[in-house]
Amino acid sequence: MEFIKYKSTRGKETGVNASEAILKGLADDGGLFMPEKFPKFDFSLEDLKGKRYQEVAYEVMKLLLSDYTKEELMDCIEKAYDEKFDTEEIAPLVKAEGAYFLELFHGDTIAFKDMALSILPHLLTTAAKKNGIKNKIVILTATSGDTGKAAMSGFCDVEGTGIIVFYPKDGVSNVQRLQMVTQKGDNTDVVAIHGNFDDAQSGVKKIFSDKEFANKLSENGIQLSSANSINIGRLVPQIAYYVYAYVKLLESGNIATGEKINVCVPTGNFGNILAAYIGKQMGLPIDKLICASNENKVLFDFFENGVYDRNRKFVLTSSPSMDILISSNLERLIYLSCGSDGEYVSKLMKDLSVGGKYEVTEAMKEFMKDFIGGFADEKKNFEGIKSLYDSTGYIIDTHTGVAFSVYEDYKNATKDMTKTVIASTASPYKFADSVLEAIFGQKQDMGDFEVIDKLHEIGAPDIPRAILEIKDAKIRHTRECDSADMQKEVEDILFNNRR
Repeated sequence: MEFIKYKSTRGKETGVNASEAILKGLADDGGLFMPEKFPKFDFSLEDLKGKRYQEVAYEVMKLLLSDYTKEELMDCIEKAYDEKFDTEEIAPLVKAEGAYFLELFHGDTIAFKDMALSILPHLLTTAAKKNGIKNKIVILTATSGDTGKAAMSGFCDVEGTGIIVFYPKDGVSNVQRLQMVTQKGDNTDVVAIHGNFDDAQSGVKKIFSDKEFANKLSENGIQLSSANSINIGRLVPQIAYYVYAYVKLLESGNIATGEKINVCVPTGNFGNILAAYIGKQMGLPIDKLICASNENKVLFDFFENGVYDRNRKFVLTSSPSMDILISSNLERLIYLSCGSDGEYVSKLMKDLSVGGKYEVTEAMKEFMKDFIGGFADEKKNFEGIKSLYDSTGYIIDTHTGVAFSVYEDYKNATKDMTKTVIASTASPYKFADSVLEAIFGQKQDMGDFEVIDKLHEIGAPDIPRAILEIKDAKIRHTRECDSADMQKEVEDILFNNRR
């Protein structure tokens, strides 16, 4: 098996072990870590039939996390994918209306972030031991709704760690907010910012790039790491569930060995769909990667014309985890598309930072031709949710609704009947009010938990533990700040120990 090292997308940091990259989160030059090469599968997909999710995950992850021993990696995997998931399958595949919905929401926080954030704390603490780190590791992350809760759940009371989450005060659903502000754990802190997700994400990146602040933290025995999908430890575990979905299709006889599938992903920060792309580079038979956007369609426009332009109105939608104008993980694809030219990537990212836009070359556009962009506005999203429910009784959330609507448009426009896996990224209970509005055609005059009961009444599966737990939970986190004051909040939490 090859030993895979990592390098920064901006070219100034190379030869980094996987465990070191996971510990750092972000490269010193501000870039994102990428494998120096993509290893090829050293297994047959046929041979994975009948394997548990945990076993499939190991076969995939061992190739990219090659400085972890088998014992270390299997320990991380078994601790992550355990009884906190409400199904032994971990990621069931459900057929509805000719597509295959990969349900990624059966974990603790009923969203796809659980699939990677359940394992990240274990990868991180193992990495710290491997690298002789004695500092307290503080996870600093921005969330558009789901990452924050999933990360806090994973890191809650993990020895030697702390976690600080920033979220846009008016940019998440009430269920998402309640999941975060009721989070237990002596090492968890949550801060609402006055701004949107991009403000939160930019603020976190700015803190990471402040060398003077890093030195101050180090002097106090603290180092920062990230739980966002900019951390390669978030991205690698996501590849596994696309492999698992393919194996499930093989098991059921819905595809033949080697038959290509399409993958359709509701996309915000670009990490989830990038994981599918990396899987393809490693040997997974994927043809098209359908990138589904909501009304904040910066990625759709990019794949249409090669110009990434965040200078536009920011729209708050019913799919808040996709309300993003700066898709950080796209930098990784840009890096690959320009021949791994870190200097060129740095220029484009500076253009984005200073002027809010950049344009790629024709050759780079050609490199990215496997990606198909599509978008669904609120009307089309709700129509998709309703039509799927009316025809099959299957209920999806508002993010999956975007993906389903875009898939239907793609299929009707191209007549491409390739079997397609749709990443179903959240439980409908997480956005119950919007799902009911879509199904009934109007907003329901009900409280947060009344709509949850109604959703169950019309056919949604059992109400998840994650919802029941927040019903009467105590509010524990009330901090809020302007986006410009995020570093001050971090200092107050870490040095003054004030909640």
